[in-house]
Amino acid sequence: MSDRVQKIVAELPELGDVTGVWRTADRCLAEGDNVFLADLGLALAAAGRSDGGRSWQYSSVLDHVLRSLAVTPGPGNVAQALRLISSADGAGAAAREFSRYAASLLASGQPAEDLSVVFTGKAPEELRACLVHELVLRGVDVERVPGIAGWATSPHWRHHPLGTLPLTLSELEGASDLLSYSARGSSHPMPYGPSRDRRAKVAAAAHAPSAEDTTTPAAAGLIGAAVADWVEKSNGRVEARVFGLAAPLEAVSVPGALPALGLECLRGAGRKTAVTVAACPPDQAWRVLFAAASTGGAYHHGARGAYGRLAAWRSLAGLCGAAGTDPVEEVEARVRECAWYDFEAGTPWFERVAWDIGLVTVCSERRRLAVLAATDTD
Repeated sequence: MSDRVQKIVAELPELGDVTGVWRTADRCLAEGDNVFLADLGLALAAAGRSDGGRSWQYSSVLDHVLRSLAVTPGPGNVAQALRLISSADGAGAAAREFSRYAASLLASGQPAEDLSVVFTGKAPEELRACLVHELVLRGVDVERVPGIAGWATSPHWRHHPLGTLPLTLSELEGASDLLSYSARGSSHPMPYGPSRDRRAKVAAAAHAPSAEDTTTPAAAGLIGAAVADWVEKSNGRVEARVFGLAAPLEAVSVPGALPALGLECLRGAGRKTAVTVAACPPDQAWRVLFAAASTGGAYHHGARGAYGRLAAWRSLAGLCGAAGTDPVEEVEARVRECAWYDFEAGTPWFERVAWDIGLVTVCSERRRLAVLAATDTD
């Protein structure tokens, strides 16, 4: 550890504002001294482990250093970021989450060709797996990028959870909203929420067939995969249900059918609290589910792009009646056979802040209806 790095690390816990250290890191990177940034990051990571995470200053500057190296194109920046990322390699949940984050940063800021070092040098396998699909989501043909293609097409990682995802985007995925990063922060769109992008309401008919709740724990878990973090790591609620219908359900009857299903999210709906239902193209459903999974709810950053992609496909599978193990191509075919709707209601169940989702599918034979409702608040 150089004297300069040692001095910064020693003085950090006494600082109430670390933006001056950020500026020092920024100047060094602008001058091409990415080795100094990586050395500082490694020292900060070690200090944070010794400190037991008590000093927020270590994690704040470490995050800035990682972001700066990962999102700034330039000679050697990826290699130095990789030094820092590889130091956190391990089998625990924290190490896996760090790799997901790092992969999202790298894919958002670096040319694909510069990322080949991740696949040819020393790097965590989780980082490589996530980076492949972060690049796929950004339209990169990973099977044609030297250094990446060999690893991405190798059968050795097919046992990995992400190994079941295709290396090209489907038509549904063309509307994916991706996180955007800079050294100072990140941003992302939220394609859901109260009265967001509403379409023409479907007219309600007087009659809807009777329905039987056929939800199983497995089906509920599959349908809710994209919003699992909203409950587990934030303040969210999720309702995932499946119903068998006594007769085929016509499109005009969907608004009338929903309030009769006994959904918790629609408890209290009536004349004064209407349920608004609108036709929803499948690619919009994908967009909502992917954003929910990849960016998370009010108090969690989500699964990032790669695992967000996996979770979105799992939710789509559950909603259209496919199995979670079915290939994406088969799931997409079933998705397109279903009729899709989104809905909202001003009931007490929905927080109506920013994180509200209501999706309904009616399968091709019109005898199965599935619902995913989710809400979260800060």
